[in-house]
Amino acid sequence: MLRVVAVKFRTSQKNYYFDPGDLELRSGDWVVVDTARGLEIGKVRGGVMEVSEHEFGKNVKRIKRKATGEDMETDRKNLEKKAEAIPVCKQKIAQFGLDMKLIDAEYTFDGSKLIFYFTADKRVDFRELVKDLAGYFHMRIELRQVGVRDEARMLGGFGSCGRELCCKGWLQDFEPVSIKMAKVQNLSLNPGKISGCCGRLMCCLKYENDVYQELKKGLPNTGEYVDTPRGKGKVVDVSIFKGIVKVRNIEEERTRETPERLSDDVYEYEKGEVRRRGKEGGGGRGGSSSGRGGNKKGAATGSVSKEIADALKDDLIDVLVEEDPAAGQA
Repeated sequence: MLRVVAVKFRTSQKNYYFDPGDLELRSGDWVVVDTARGLEIGKVRGGVMEVSEHEFGKNVKRIKRKATGEDMETDRKNLEKKAEAIPVCKQKIAQFGLDMKLIDAEYTFDGSKLIFYFTADKRVDFRELVKDLAGYFHMRIELRQVGVRDEARMLGGFGSCGRELCCKGWLQDFEPVSIKMAKVQNLSLNPGKISGCCGRLMCCLKYENDVYQELKKGLPNTGEYVDTPRGKGKVVDVSIFKGIVKVRNIEEERTRETPERLSDDVYEYEKGEVRRRGKEGGGGRGGSSSGRGGNKKGAATGSVSKEIADALKDDLIDVLVEEDPAAGQA
């Protein structure tokens, strides 16, 4: 068995595991560790754990030491120097006329390298900028391009729920999120309501998606035709958590001359009491299986408006809801 402890660095929410050796460490302690970028200072998360070598392998690096007062002073000075470096880099970017947005900067703990993080819509040739910055700061310079989700994580903020952004507070990895998840949860498809500070679909759409998918198994969609104990009907509402389907009976079938006529009364049935027929009586878009209903690769990379447009085109959703304050979870 191996003894490991989780360490978090300022620029990431991920936990990195190190061998504590003979050190007595508690959650919140600052430590100095050796990484691929050199010496770094990080914060211990949780206590010491015992894990199998099969899970972590044998090449777990050992923590160098607990952070001393001198180490903390070095870290404080690096943060001060970072604050001074950001305006300089912004000025240089404007001087070279580069189409890029500076997000953050970071000095490595040993002060051997200065890293700048930026976003850009396309590839940027910043070779001359790097040379200029290296001459100004007299150290190694690295420019690292990040995505808009990483930008939100670095800058932080508050979501529409009023809480700190998940990606800033605790979320370690970004998982793919698709517009279909919002549809499954009966949320309004207004881009302003389902997009986060980064302009992409909110990460929290993923959290309850598996539960909704499980509860919706066998349930028809709104607008779908079903067979009921009272005959053929059309679904007008579905309560996912209760497993209840609300149906209006078809009193007169649609013809070329006349539209279909539905009953005024709405009947409630449990999931097992109805049999699905599809949107138009069988095999329509509302059927239980659809070869086009899968999640497209790369769905989490486009803007929310593009997500909705693609979903409309591929029949993943029926209609775009511009504004529906009453829309929400069933």
